[in-house]
Amino acid sequence: MMKTSLSQFMLRTGIYSGSNSRAMIPDLFRGLGAKRVVLFSDRGLEKAGVVEKVAQIFDLTPHGVGPELVGVYLDINQDAESECVNKATKYAREVGADALLAVGGGSVLDAVKGVKYSLFKGLTDIKEAIPGGFLYEQFPEATYMPIPHISVPTTAGTGSEVSPIAVIYNEEIHMKTNIINPFISADMAVLDPDLTVGLPPFITAFTGFDALTHAIEALASPKATSLTDSFALQSIRLIEKYLPAAVENGSDVEARMEMLQASLMGITGFSFALNAIPVHNFAHAYGALFRIPHGLANAVFLPVVMECIPDLYLPKAKELAEALNVDVKSDDPKVLLAGAIEKIRLLQYKLGLPSDFAAYNIGEEHLDVTIQAVAGDPAAVSFPMPKELIRAIGERVVPVVVK
Repeated sequence: MMKTSLSQFMLRTGIYSGSNSRAMIPDLFRGLGAKRVVLFSDRGLEKAGVVEKVAQIFDLTPHGVGPELVGVYLDINQDAESECVNKATKYAREVGADALLAVGGGSVLDAVKGVKYSLFKGLTDIKEAIPGGFLYEQFPEATYMPIPHISVPTTAGTGSEVSPIAVIYNEEIHMKTNIINPFISADMAVLDPDLTVGLPPFITAFTGFDALTHAIEALASPKATSLTDSFALQSIRLIEKYLPAAVENGSDVEARMEMLQASLMGITGFSFALNAIPVHNFAHAYGALFRIPHGLANAVFLPVVMECIPDLYLPKAKELAEALNVDVKSDDPKVLLAGAIEKIRLLQYKLGLPSDFAAYNIGEEHLDVTIQAVAGDPAAVSFPMPKELIRAIGERVVPVVVK
């Protein structure tokens, strides 16, 4: 069916890719008019030497000709907690930063989007901006934020370096809250595969599944267009081909590069087809309650949700099966979808990912609270699910429940 209803596609981030592309960062900031840059990252990346690899580039910039690195802030935790965002914003103000450099996975990249938003809006508490858990600002009400901002992803998963979405954890209500604004994304994204080679196999696997989930939910979205499909399908093809290679050999720079691009394409399709996202709905709710890494939650839920809500995926089952390189000699959408799900489960198993949350001690007694969390998550607004379905899916990822 031809879609003629209004859609928008606004990828406004400049993208620089390639080995050692991080060397361009000071020059890119200079082009953006930056003078005083703060680098935001986390303690794990400091230990891994990634922070130093990026920070030292500023030492090579002759004094007076380029922007100065005036501070490094590393206290950002998993899930971009509100408190982390507020403290990072305070630090940026204290050192007189006029530009933001985010180096890390989704938590760091999202936290820095929160910092940018707080600086622009004059906030000291990011929670004030998202009282109901969801803030959706569109152009032209949303306006450009003139704070030079460069993002450098160190995982190939969230695609947060280009997305107009910031997911920020509210510790008080145990919810992942969302700011959606076309100007919250970075001005430039630098995809340097050399900075991702040290990522352990397990994290490589589940962050890759985050990207795969973005692409599949984009493809299945009732609001998908040819533009979003082009990004989603190519993302799926690349992940099917290169994720196993990146997990098997972390130093495979070609696989790392392709996964960074796949991640960026997956989130782009997802962001601009945003509507029915039941996998993310579950992943956000369970992630917030039990502090499960987002990509891992998506990896567990993806095949289960696809099996339990087949009607959402059947219209594009053929395209999905082809992109996943499934050899199915049938035109029956149900057979094609079954083949696609089987391929996803096989990939999950081969990459050493769990098919349930056995490691998180989630029992039958938790199911009622998960039903409330899934139903109350901001992602449920576009695609509400009946409580019976939420429970049925929950029972399939909690091994304790199986009698």
